[in-house]
Amino acid sequence: MSDKEDDIILLNLISEGDKLAFRHLFETYFTPLCRFMHLYVRETTIVEELALDIFTYLWEHRETLQIQISLKAYLFQAARNKCLNTLRQKILTLRLDDADFDIAETNVMSLETDELYQLIQEAVLALPDKCREVFQLSRNENRSNQEIATQLNISVKTVEAQVTKALKRIKDFLGDSYSFLW
Repeated sequence: MSDKEDDIILLNLISEGDKLAFRHLFETYFTPLCRFMHLYVRETTIVEELALDIFTYLWEHRETLQIQISLKAYLFQAARNKCLNTLRQKILTLRLDDADFDIAETNVMSLETDELYQLIQEAVLALPDKCREVFQLSRNENRSNQEIATQLNISVKTVEAQVTKALKRIKDFLGDSYSFLW
């Protein structure tokens, strides 16, 4: 008897609900299928679950299942498809998890940046008038110390002192929460 004839007999017995024939099929192919699937999916428990899914499907659809190729080829093709679907799902899940993390991280960073910006604005507004003016020209308008000194008719040393004073006061205003900035 050939493998194809054996497959036909085995499938006929299984389609009639013969549990011994199904058990024979299971015992014959479960381990080789797991070894094969382990080439795709490296987690033994997942591989075993996938193999069990294949046999469960086969048993549940035994009465209507039409296998055109050999039973062995059918089982290994089903195993390959299960593995590829599992890997696709895993990749999709990883991408979604990364996207969720990136979105959450971006939202938190955005909130922290907004909060920091507000605190710095409050600190700048709390500076003495001349000190605030020098600081804003330096930081907001990116002017050089010489340009600020010329515009305000003060010395470069005074500009440097005012910027240093402003930074110290802003640092004190922000406290230890933002000490990493300094």
